[in-house]
Amino acid sequence: MLGYIRFADRLSAWFGKAFAWCVVIMTIGVGYEVFVRYFLNRPTAWAFDLSYIMYGTMFMMAGAYTLSREGHVRGDFIYRLWKPATQAKVELVLYFLFFFPGILALIFAGWRYASRSWRYFESSSMSPANIPIFQFKSVIVAAGILLLIQGIAQVCRCILTIRTGEWPRHEEDVEELEKILLKEGAAALHHGDEAVDIVIPGEKRP
Repeated sequence: MLGYIRFADRLSAWFGKAFAWCVVIMTIGVGYEVFVRYFLNRPTAWAFDLSYIMYGTMFMMAGAYTLSREGHVRGDFIYRLWKPATQAKVELVLYFLFFFPGILALIFAGWRYASRSWRYFESSSMSPANIPIFQFKSVIVAAGILLLIQGIAQVCRCILTIRTGEWPRHEEDVEELEKILLKEGAAALHHGDEAVDIVIPGEKRP
């Protein structure tokens, strides 16, 4: 199980970080559009298409990576007070009740949506540029498959936690500044053998 978890985490991380470059392309495109529109009075016909295509692609392809790093929004005001084994049991049930049915629906519906778009080589109707967008419809299916792979890894995490009573550690990755500051503050509040319990938002309690 640990081997599969590491495989899924690394696969999700590779795709998430690769498609994060979409934000650079989007920024350059929007910056160029602002310059030519307001300084040269020659607006482009493709900037809007570029911005929503890049943003949508990045958003979809980062879903599995975010799941692998426990980055999705969680209403954990009660959840974080439970023992890890209890957290894992609840998550395991919820994955089968809600996550997998939703992801499978995304994959099958996305396949029909994308295949129809490929059949007539769909182009954008949102602007006069008529940019081809049929290839980007395939992102729906790809994102769903990545989420399915990562979801299975999350189920493996739950099973291991139920057995051991501890959540498997995630691979080291970038952290939000808020978490770093909270950890530094917690370390500074340790005096001798006395420890101060500070709950960091989004993290599971040991």
